[in-house]
Amino acid sequence: MCKIFVGADPQAYAARTRSVRLHGVVTSIRLENLFWAVLEEIAARDAMTVVQLIERLYDELARERGEVGNFASFLRVSALRYQALIAQQRIPGALAVPIRSLDADAVLRGFALDSARHVA
Repeated sequence: MCKIFVGADPQAYAARTRSVRLHGVVTSIRLENLFWAVLEEIAARDAMTVVQLIERLYDELARERGEVGNFASFLRVSALRYQALIAQQRIPGALAVPIRSLDADAVLRGFALDSARHVA
């Protein structure tokens, strides 16, 4: 079992810090390279940069929760959740399909992709 995980490329779990500007305030976010890669994929699906995606996630989290706690952990969970939703076929794996085009409520209810596409 462990060989599956131990065999990972060490670059995937090497951490990298990026400086980002959130509403004019410069902050640093440290994530493992694999998480950065997933965030880049999510951003690309909606024709955004990673910084634009991070700012949007920050804003939506602040609106929903009223505060932003451990944001780096939130980003990690977001990346894992994205991968899990693809694996569960709740969102299409095709990168040409923007995330913003999906019905979030249908995705979260776990509808099959064909049903989710037809929800108005």
